[in-house]
Amino acid sequence: MDILEKCRPWTAEHLRATGRDCYFRAIGDTFDGTEADFEGRRVIVAASHDYLGLSAEPRVREAAVAAVRRFGTSLGGSRAVSGSLELHEELENDLAAFLGHEAAAVLPSGYQANLMLAPLLGDGDTVFSDFSNHVSLEEAVRLGRANERKFLHGNLDHLEELLSTADGIGNGNGGAGTRGDGSGTGGKLILTDGVFSVDGDVCDLPGLMKLADAHGARVVVDSSHDLGVLGPTGAGAGEHFGLRPDLVTSALSKSLASVGGVIAGPADVIRYLRFHARTALFTAAASPANVAAALAALRLLRAEPERRVRVLDLAERLHNGLRALGFDTGASVTPVVPVLVPGREQCMRMWRELFEAGVFAAPMVHPVVRTGREVLRITLTAAHTDDQLARVLAAFEHVGRVEGVIPGSAPASHTPVRIARPRGPRTLTATHDGRPLGAGVRRPTP
Repeated sequence: MDILEKCRPWTAEHLRATGRDCYFRAIGDTFDGTEADFEGRRVIVAASHDYLGLSAEPRVREAAVAAVRRFGTSLGGSRAVSGSLELHEELENDLAAFLGHEAAAVLPSGYQANLMLAPLLGDGDTVFSDFSNHVSLEEAVRLGRANERKFLHGNLDHLEELLSTADGIGNGNGGAGTRGDGSGTGGKLILTDGVFSVDGDVCDLPGLMKLADAHGARVVVDSSHDLGVLGPTGAGAGEHFGLRPDLVTSALSKSLASVGGVIAGPADVIRYLRFHARTALFTAAASPANVAAALAALRLLRAEPERRVRVLDLAERLHNGLRALGFDTGASVTPVVPVLVPGREQCMRMWRELFEAGVFAAPMVHPVVRTGREVLRITLTAAHTDDQLARVLAAFEHVGRVEGVIPGSAPASHTPVRIARPRGPRTLTATHDGRPLGAGVRRPTP
């Protein structure tokens, strides 16, 4: 059989018939980071993760332009050979300090930052992954050689059961990953998103780290969707709860208005990964423009907390405006707003009608979500205006009623959403490990 034969049915007609033509739409132009020209139609972009609205910020753009003028568009090599700039190290040092860790490594993408975990996951090790983790964390486990055990989304009882079962291996019974003397040789790692990218809920980091302490496991948090959004200074889920996970990863393409990724943790771990992670060794360095943009955005994130306040305020109003109309936004308490539209066909049809009404949302269908749990994901940024919020709500009201997703008149009551907000300054504590950056280290305020 021709290996390309599987591709034959994927015609333009097939994409239209299955609703997949809503993906890979080309933007002609953008306007202030909040609206865009899609194929001649100007729409409100309600599907961007530029949470703080910094991608259109002149100071971020100028930083990128200045880096291109100084260093060119590409460094022509990997960080290990000829691609390292002092600019990379400056961003890494600033990100490490911001995230409360000793060191950090910057990668060309957030996906690659998560794949950088693979060298830690060897034979005999076991990874415990939330079912709703981002696919890049799942790929990191596949790239490594560890066993993976998935726990039901946010279900700490299930995780504890899995950890306890793993603890039982090696209690004098021998078997894979054990010495047969009552202690396993394999390590344990718990992987979780900080804010889950589709459901918009926040991980129970205190519960996860308590279980990690009890079972000798380490914790890695992907903070791509909470960096810049959660915590008193915007440092993410760890700061939000006053805890320091063992390692933190994040994309730089959300609140930091660039392209790239970062992994932060103890200096010896980051140094080890630099020399063992193929995703870092065998790839060109992140471009000067992207590094400079992320560095400028990070400094604005810290200097202008009003941006974070604005995006949280808009998110709360969006959640509650939709709920008042009869929509279900699930368990989200963040700017990731999933609107339940059950049924693939109806979800795709509603996306198309919203597009016609001037709103660009993000349809999430199987295999991203379970069949019957399809959602239209909406994200507004700090740069969106009150008028744009009103237009988004008006479009959802009209299309939702036409499609029968919401009743013809607003429900008498609804359960309001209280967005996840800072509760004051936090002291970061590490629950196990006793490294130099251990309990009681307070993050400097911007």
